[in-house]
Amino acid sequence: MASMDPLQALTAALSVPADSKEQADLLAALRETLEAQPHPIPILCNTLLKTAAGSNDSLLRRWVLDLLHFGIARAPLAVDTRTNLALQSLDVLAALLNDANAWTVKVAVQTFAGVYSLLFRRICTNRNERLQWDTLTRAKNRIIEFMWAPNTHAGIQLAAVKFLQRVILVQSRGVADPRLQNKSDPNLAIVPGDHPFINTAALEAEGVALLQRLITDLYTKQNPDLISAILNSWSSLVKLRPSFVQIVVSSLTLWTPAPLLGLPFIASEALKNPLPSGANFVREINDALTKQAQRMEQAATEERTRKAMATQAQVDSRKRPSSAVGPGEEDAKRQKVDEDPNADATALLATFDFTTLPVALITELVVANLQVFSEEAFQARINAYRHPPPTTVAAPAPVPAVATPVSPAALENAVAADNAAPVKLPPTMPAADRARERMDMDEDIEFEPDQLNLELEPMQEDDETLGAGELAIKELLPLEFRLPPPSVLGEEERAATVKSVVTRIWQSSGDLAVGPQTGGRDMWMLLLVRMITRVVDPDSGKGKEVKNSADPDVEMDEGMVELYERQDRLRRVLCDYIMADFSGRIRLATTWMNEEWYNDQMRLSSDNGWRPNYEVWLNQIVAEYQSRLDRKDRMFARFLLDLPSVPSDVFTLLRDLSTEPDRMQIGFQTLRDFVTQRPTLRGDATTILLELTTHPGSEKVTRNAAILTVKRCMGEFQMTDGMIRDFALQLLRRLQTPRPVDKIPGADADMEDGQLPPEDLLQTPYLQERLELPAQKSQVVQHVELLFALSSKAPDFLDEIFAAYGEMDISVQEAIHDLITALIRSLGPGNGKLLTLMRTFPPGAETLALRILNIFTEHGRPNAQLVVLVRGLIAERDLDARFLIPIIAEMDKPDIMKHLPRIVSILNGTQETKELVRSVFGAVVTTPPQTFGSVTSNLPRVRQSELLTPAELMVLLHDTEKEIGLKSAIEAIGICFSMTDVFRSEILAVVMQQILDQPVLPTLFMRTVIQAVRTYKSLTGFVSTTLLSRLITKKIWTTPPLWQEQLRELVAKQPTLRGPLREFVQKKGGNPARAAVYLEIIGEDEPQGGESVPAPTPESPPPSVPSVPAVPEPTPS
Repeated sequence: MASMDPLQALTAALSVPADSKEQADLLAALRETLEAQPHPIPILCNTLLKTAAGSNDSLLRRWVLDLLHFGIARAPLAVDTRTNLALQSLDVLAALLNDANAWTVKVAVQTFAGVYSLLFRRICTNRNERLQWDTLTRAKNRIIEFMWAPNTHAGIQLAAVKFLQRVILVQSRGVADPRLQNKSDPNLAIVPGDHPFINTAALEAEGVALLQRLITDLYTKQNPDLISAILNSWSSLVKLRPSFVQIVVSSLTLWTPAPLLGLPFIASEALKNPLPSGANFVREINDALTKQAQRMEQAATEERTRKAMATQAQVDSRKRPSSAVGPGEEDAKRQKVDEDPNADATALLATFDFTTLPVALITELVVANLQVFSEEAFQARINAYRHPPPTTVAAPAPVPAVATPVSPAALENAVAADNAAPVKLPPTMPAADRARERMDMDEDIEFEPDQLNLELEPMQEDDETLGAGELAIKELLPLEFRLPPPSVLGEEERAATVKSVVTRIWQSSGDLAVGPQTGGRDMWMLLLVRMITRVVDPDSGKGKEVKNSADPDVEMDEGMVELYERQDRLRRVLCDYIMADFSGRIRLATTWMNEEWYNDQMRLSSDNGWRPNYEVWLNQIVAEYQSRLDRKDRMFARFLLDLPSVPSDVFTLLRDLSTEPDRMQIGFQTLRDFVTQRPTLRGDATTILLELTTHPGSEKVTRNAAILTVKRCMGEFQMTDGMIRDFALQLLRRLQTPRPVDKIPGADADMEDGQLPPEDLLQTPYLQERLELPAQKSQVVQHVELLFALSSKAPDFLDEIFAAYGEMDISVQEAIHDLITALIRSLGPGNGKLLTLMRTFPPGAETLALRILNIFTEHGRPNAQLVVLVRGLIAERDLDARFLIPIIAEMDKPDIMKHLPRIVSILNGTQETKELVRSVFGAVVTTPPQTFGSVTSNLPRVRQSELLTPAELMVLLHDTEKEIGLKSAIEAIGICFSMTDVFRSEILAVVMQQILDQPVLPTLFMRTVIQAVRTYKSLTGFVSTTLLSRLITKKIWTTPPLWQEQLRELVAKQPTLRGPLREFVQKKGGNPARAAVYLEIIGEDEPQGGESVPAPTPESPPPSVPSVPAVPEPTPS
């Protein structure tokens, strides 16, 4: 059978008759197979559990539940497999705790001992399984009730002890060092500190309280089996939790078998060695074991003595001395013998220890004794036990079988005499003596069914005769009896009576305080509430006719008005009483509101004109308690959570509380509880929270708290996820600038041309109807802060931000550049979603992508992945040169020289662009050493740097002046001259020398020479001796742009020459086109005397170059 197919074996067992021996054999064989090969157990349990658990008690049901217990608690399966099995069977096991069959409940409790630890470990890491945790907590509380309920089945109670041992282990702290923690021992040490719903402090306190209750049971219980179970459970407890060793050892060393006095010796033998082992408590344990051994030896000696004395007494009773007795004494003795013919057997049974007999034999004896009774007699005994006669009334004398007729007058006199005479009660004996007497009577019964039946027949006939006699007496009693009518009370007397009754109820119910409540107290509370809410109209037909009248002017009569006023007065008394101590009487308030709501629903179903009371008095309670709220209040949220319905006024109040700094915690916590614990109110509470995320408070406290609460709700429920996503996207849509469209035929006449048709934009109490442009940053943050917060949890929102960015106004975009900084920093440059968007951002989102790139690099160097991404973008798209600025320093020298002119071309005269280019120059240019140009060395050269030298940068700016643009190139050269620590005089001399070696001089060369001489006077000799002579050799006058720059510098330095030069050009300029160029260089703004000077045309020949006087060869200084 070890190799049989489990599914085939199960099919065969299900095909045979249910509860048959054949089915039992097949299921037993299948169980042996599954114990050897346990892998199919989860599949079989998940398939059969719900069906078997929902059926009546049967062989298959017990087999399935026992298999589930084996699979979770003892099967050699993986921990994850057993955890999934426990999770899937949690609801079914929780329902089985309320089953009527004791065996089923016992197996469920045994299974929960394994389920609790497995699911505790799982829920510690899965924060979304709040429902499973609540179910597990309810099951735990139910099993705890089994443990200390007065009438719990013994098997269930023993199983509960094992479960409590597991709860105490789980709800205590193990080894704090995670390296030494045992994965098979879940405890509070593995619970994260920020877990949303597992309260470690409360669980730890509950575990200690359970251990204390078990210690109390050890000292007070008289059940040896229960005490043995408690002691056995502590063995594992002290091994796994060394912190409990001291309290366990101390409890056991002080324990004495005082509660077990009077029990058989075999019961005490089970507790022979209750102490665990402990290395730190060897002395205490040895002393306690010595005392326990002495007690056990003394108990054994006393037991042997008792048995010997009982045997001797039995022998002595059989040996009677012969003596002469009188006739009277002989008759008396004979009478006693006749009354108790089985005295010897009774004495023997009294001293016999039935615990030495096999259980099967005792069961057969009990069944045989029960079978001697007839069905009628047995049922009569059961009824007599269930309905015992009152102890305060003397039992009537037995009625003879043949009775003479009794007259009514005589019967009335007899009844009157019985009522007048004092009742004499028989003396009572202690309960222990009565129990012992009943045991002695049971032991006197011998197994003689025939003899017992013969003796019981006359008694049955007497019972029938007695029944007939009683029936005849009842026929003579008067049957019609009516109470006198109640006295009619006035209005004041009614109010006083009701107040007196209510006062007595309050006082007798213990002031209805919060705490452990009894069933009687709850019943009094319900009675009090229903006395006030469940009233009946004095004339229901008339009242309904008036209420259902369609005429609103129809008024109720005075009786109806007085009735409603009386009800309101009673409700006001109850309301005042509750508000006097709301936190202590919250259960009464909750019960009242639930009854009011139910009464309104019941009345409105049959009477449309009924005036509801629920919302009226709920608003009264809320309004009065609102003034007493503080930030630490917890009762208000608890009260609202237990209400059957929450009106809109209460939600408005919660909205207002959430905007008050002192009480906002109450509002947000209550709304959060509505979302998580009240599915019917989840939508309304989520709407309030979402609207609060747009609160315009300057301190942002309310808005931040609302955003944090909404972010926590994200991912818990599908409905709230959809609401949160739609709300955030609609806020983003409000920031988009509407695109003009042509006027739609048939549209509203008031709509202007090019205006969008009206759209349903999202509105909240804190947002303007439409965003005014240019937008303020405080307005934009109301729209995007929620979206940014959610993007860190759900990165797909970034797609929506990039898609909508291009349709926003420039003022909105600038505000987003500042507001998105915190989000981008939290995501980091390694975020895959963000890098994907940077690579594929839509047209119009370039500035947003550039802002993100700058955020990544403003406090550090970009990583290699970011550099590759931007280089790819530059190659694929025509992007702004600003994209190169953050990564230019990470490129090699050829790429720097390739892309640097493009960066320089962004110069447009503004200070912002100058600072950008200055930062780029500082990043790509190496600072020359102080000894540059003055010290030589024969040391070998180092590897050429990937950065540019200052001379290379200056030469590059001159060589690419046309690509950059003359104006931008002039600004860039000016930036270089401002960096005096880098571009020193010796650097500029090298630059001029290198440029002069080029075959074609750049246009800005002479301007750079003049600026260098003006900046560093030390360069005058170099320019006059070396540079000018080489310029003459190159015939600089043949290149007009070069000497034109000299002319500009001359006019700029000597403004007084502007007039004479202008006059000279006008008189001797020759060609008008050439004269116009000269005037432009000199600074001619407009023609003198109204004469116009024609502008040069492309077809005009270039101006002739004036003769340049020969420059003498400068003498070396």
